[in-house]
Amino acid sequence: MASLGQSTKTFLAAAERLIKKRRLVSPKRGFYIILRPEDRATGAPEPARWIDPLMRHMGVDYRISLLRAAAFHGSSHQAAMVFQVIAPKQIPPIVIGRHNVRFVYQTAIAFAATNRQEWLDTIKTDFGYAKISGLELTLLDCARYFHKASGINGVAQIVRDLGGKASAGKLADAAVHYENSAIRRLGYLLELSGHERQARALLPIAAKAKSFKPLDPSVKSIAALGGQLHETDSKWKLVINETVETDF
Repeated sequence: MASLGQSTKTFLAAAERLIKKRRLVSPKRGFYIILRPEDRATGAPEPARWIDPLMRHMGVDYRISLLRAAAFHGSSHQAAMVFQVIAPKQIPPIVIGRHNVRFVYQTAIAFAATNRQEWLDTIKTDFGYAKISGLELTLLDCARYFHKASGINGVAQIVRDLGGKASAGKLADAAVHYENSAIRRLGYLLELSGHERQARALLPIAAKAKSFKPLDPSVKSIAALGGQLHETDSKWKLVINETVETDF
């Protein structure tokens, strides 16, 4: 407004006209994206191009994670239709054109402990850079928020694809900031996929568990499955209440 010499009212009226002409789009109040001709078919540029300036505008730290991060790191099975961002604040989703940006809440304490530079990576865009979870954080986030990562089988596929490339040391260091049940779930899936070194790094954390937890908590109870008894894994203290299936 200072550059254009316009008042707030004049600027907002002009911006609204440009939005109607599909020259601008506004995913959040006070934040505008200029649409290039090639962006207009999808309604907005790819979110990686504008998520960093948007989050800075909102004053909230973030990291791209889950399915989008898994695809970035090479999990070819993950066609990420949803752009998932972890943040220490509850933020409503943004649906803009064909893009669906979903925010996953992590408590401020856990977020501050995990969103460390050495555990993050960056996506380079023509707008600059965007923060994305490193390989180890991606695995941990997927195990923790498995219901947002295509369920237990989706996470198993990501673990199979990426687990062998993870640093065992980084994985163990970051894992202490996650729930023990999520660590056990990830350790079991790493071992199942043959990534023994990475799985062993999580065993000292798993050993602290006092009780068994279901591999897939979305299956509410054993009784709900017709009273069937399930095998248990004493190493990871898990009830194996779901058959894990992945593509090789």
